[in-house]
Amino acid sequence: MISVSLNSYIALSVILFALGFLGVLIRRNTIVIFMCLELMLIASTIALVAFSRYNGTLDGNVFVFFILTVAAAEVAVGLAIIVALFRRRQTIQVDALNSLKD
Repeated sequence: MISVSLNSYIALSVILFALGFLGVLIRRNTIVIFMCLELMLIASTIALVAFSRYNGTLDGNVFVFFILTVAAAEVAVGLAIIVALFRRRQTIQVDALNSLKD
């Protein structure tokens, strides 16, 4: 059995978080931005599980379960908002959604 160190998990988590952060800053499509935000959330849960495993407790795993439950609700609400914006404005580009009034 191959043992993976805590540093490997944290490095993976940092790389995924950085990719998600860059995607949020660079991209202009709301769906891609939403996916990058979810990538950042998954990166933080990987770090929580890694630290939980390293410490030998299940506290981080339980916390991750609640994070993923809230993330599922966030996906449903976020996609509903994106669909409503598309129906109203006929675009999902962030540059075109710069005003709250119609």
